[in-house]
Amino acid sequence: MTEPLIRIGEVARDAGVSVRAVRYYEEQGLLFPRRSASGQRLYRPDTVTLVRFIQQMYAAGLTSSRIAELLPCWDAGHTDPEQRAMLRAERERIQAKVDDLSAALDRLDEVIAITDTHP
Repeated sequence: MTEPLIRIGEVARDAGVSVRAVRYYEEQGLLFPRRSASGQRLYRPDTVTLVRFIQQMYAAGLTSSRIAELLPCWDAGHTDPEQRAMLRAERERIQAKVDDLSAALDRLDEVIAITDTHP
């Protein structure tokens, strides 16, 4: 029994992205749809989860080439030492970004607290 495939519009809608974004991910080598007899892009339903992951990685500042390096780890569920080193480096970079954003948030909270007492 083969799993049902979904069209690009369904992937985009369910992942919360545009159809154009899904096409872009394909152009970048991040997605590999099947094609119907009429040439329509068809995806496995779990592509929605993958598109959300790709979105998160872009939001975290990863490039499409770096995301492409991550995909075998995602698909296989295991890594080699080089991949693990890359994953750890990206995690450290993202954590530093989170720490910077957290510090900025704390500063904004201070300004809000000051302005709340001085309308």
